[in-house]
This record gives sequence, structure tokens and C-alpha cells, in this order.
Amino acid sequence: MNPDRDAPYLRLDPVILAANIDRMARSAKARGLALWPHAKTHKSLEVARRQLDAGAAGLTVATVGEAEVFAALGVPGIFIAYPLWVTQERARRLRAVAERTQLRIGVESLPAAEQLAQFKIPADVMIEVDSGHHRSGLTPAAAGELAAQAGNLGLKVAGVFTFPGHSYAPGQGNGAAGDEAAALTEALAAAKAAGAAADAVSGGSSPSAAHAQPVLTDIRPGVYVFNDAQQLELGACAAEDIALSVAATVVSKSGGRVILDSGTKTLGADRPAWTTGYGRLLEYPDARIVAASEHHATVELPGPLPALGTRVLVAPNHACNAVNLHNYYVLSSTGPGTPDPAATMWAVDARGMN
Repeated sequence: MNPDRDAPYLRLDPVILAANIDRMARSAKARGLALWPHAKTHKSLEVARRQLDAGAAGLTVATVGEAEVFAALGVPGIFIAYPLWVTQERARRLRAVAERTQLRIGVESLPAAEQLAQFKIPADVMIEVDSGHHRSGLTPAAAGELAAQAGNLGLKVAGVFTFPGHSYAPGQGNGAAGDEAAALTEALAAAKAAGAAADAVSGGSSPSAAHAQPVLTDIRPGVYVFNDAQQLELGACAAEDIALSVAATVVSKSGGRVILDSGTKTLGADRPAWTTGYGRLLEYPDARIVAASEHHATVELPGPLPALGTRVLVAPNHACNAVNLHNYYVLSSTGPGTPDPAATMWAVDARGMN
């Protein structure tokens, strides 16, 4: 952490990053799972290259803009795991992406499938089902009917997928993985009964990835690459596994509290009800960010307060949101408080591609 660099800034430890990438790649390989990491977390070509070099089969994205950015890597496959609503302009962009990589697109309705067929998008279809998160996705039993309808439209149904987002609660990783497996097993059987090839069975979040069951062929964790305060509180990582933080400065102090210059415009605003604050201070494990406004983070901590001007590292609650608020990563692996004049910077290449 360079005390001469203006803060707040997004700090990335490349040594911890490499360890996180390697750990997940080895875990997936050992279980016979293809790894399609979700690149919306990092939005970085440099990070994506390292995931691909470690054996990732492809990349997952949430938007067409992200797909355009990562197609430039020559990645073997890109999965837009989102129920796109295709317009004429979006169709043009999707066709351009499909010329550069094997494209998969998530579908959960007949109208969406009809659009892909109407605009002649050269992409495989992945049918989305709900496994308990209750966001987007069909009931598993309905996957067969949509698979048949998509096939009649001339679309190739490559598989089924879900997002076990209810794994983002304390103690729910294993249970969510079980729900995921049950939903995908039912959806896969329904799709195959409808005549679809449906070889890909895709799931996985960072909290549930370790519990992925054998029905899956692919997993799509994202946050694992950095980890964050949520993953720490869920027990999905240790503090030493957190590669991403915001370097912040103590700008005010009184009454057992300090104020940091890193509010919601640098950390993000996510705070699920079960979390203990708006982020965690890596050098002060007992500290809690009890309030956050746009440019202020209010920290309560026991014992002597750090002096004005002290630099601290804040792990945001949700790495994906924090990354999308910054233009660059500042690389440093020298440890808190140690000047790092040789630090380099990586662009957040897909920032704003929302």
C-alpha cells in the first residue's frame, strides 16, 4: 500500500489472486467439472487471462457489453447467463460476438427463444430454472416444454442452468447445492425427454461451489477470484484469502469511532441483513463499518483509535459492486502500510458495460 498514492483506490494483491484462481481450478478439475467463472466480478482482461491459463473452459458474463469485451481474448466460449431481451441492435452485437467465440445464451421463456430464432442469433440455448433463489428461471418441470419449443424454432438446446443464490446466507451453502442438484436433475430429465441434447448442466455460486453435486458438468463461481467481506462472514474464505480491498484513509475520529474516506461510491452499498457491517477492515478484525454514506464510512472499533491520516485496507461486502465503481486495480502484494513504488495498474476493462 503506497502512502503517497491518493486514496481511496482499489487494491489488488496478485499473489492472493493467483492462489485463489489456482485453488478453484484444481478443485473443479479434481471433481470433473468445467469451470466457467463469472467475469462480471472482475471485469478485467488481465484476470480473465489468468483464469483461462489455469484451465477455465470459458467465461460467464451478465451482459452483451461484457461479452463484447471478453470476446477480444479469443476465449473458447462465452455464456451470457441472463434472460436477454433481444432488439435489432442487440442482435447485431450478439452476432458479432458469435463470430469470435462459441456463444451460449440463457433463455427462460418462449418469447425470448422466438427472438433468438427471429434474429438468427448463432448461439446455443441454455434453459434457466429456479432452484430456490426465486429470481429468474422456470420451474424445473417446465424445462421440457421450453426445450421442445426452442427445438421447433431451430434452436440448439445445449443444456440447463440455475443460480443457487440462496447460498448467500449463513450455513446455506450445502443446502443450496442440494436444491441446485435436485432442480437441475429434474430439468435435465425434462429437457432430454423433449428430445434436446442438453449435455451441459451448469450451476454454482462461490459459497456453494465446494458442495457442487455430480449432476453438474459446469460451475460458474465469480467472487472466489477476489473474495470479500460476505465470503469471509459466510465462512467461504479466510481473511488471508481476500485479494481485493479498498485502500482508505482515516479522515476524522471521535467517541470510539473513525471516519474513512471510502463510502458507498467506493465500497458499494450492499449490506445483507446477516452481515455485521458495510465491509471489514483487514488490519482491524474487530472493527465494524456501522454506517456508510456516499463518501464517509463510519467505523467503530475497540481500543486505541488509529491516527488521522492512517491508511487501512477495507474488504468490501460485495466485490462485484466495488469493482464496477473503479477504473483501475492498483497491484500490491507488499502488505499493509508498506510503500510499493513499483505497483502496476490493471484496467477494469468492462466497467460500465451494464
